[in-house]
Amino acid sequence: MSTIPITKRGAEKLKEELHRLKHVERPAVVVAIAEARAQGDLSENAEYDAAKDKQGFIEGRIKEIEGKLSAAQIIDPSSLDAGGRVVFGSTVDLEEEESGEQVTYQIVGDDEADLKLGLISISSPIARALIGKEAGDVAAVQAPGGVRNYEVIEVRYI
Repeated sequence: MSTIPITKRGAEKLKEELHRLKHVERPAVVVAIAEARAQGDLSENAEYDAAKDKQGFIEGRIKEIEGKLSAAQIIDPSSLDAGGRVVFGSTVDLEEEESGEQVTYQIVGDDEADLKLGLISISSPIARALIGKEAGDVAAVQAPGGVRNYEVIEVRYI
């Protein structure tokens, strides 16, 4: 299995979710199943079916998170020294050449991506276009509306 890059912050979020699933959600669903069983006939018991479905979801998510964490390559952006180049974990200030609009993105793992927070996935077209660029370089990004050019203003490792 190949390694999955993830920031330190992203790994902590996954660990928190795993802890919550194992120590809060899982015991709660076990209690719900026991209560539904106590009601008698399981063949027409909607509460039992819902609790079993939720248990299946929780167990699947636990396995998924454990798999991701076991294959994770945790990267602390503040400890990077990439010589001013855009790499995984770096924060990049960009200016769209046509409109002059300025944006700031941090390149993160697929599970951490949240465009509203300025976190873009390493596998996104813009991140792939930015990797290896330095301040002053222009990255051409294939967007749904056509090619957009972004000038790299600054690269930070925070």
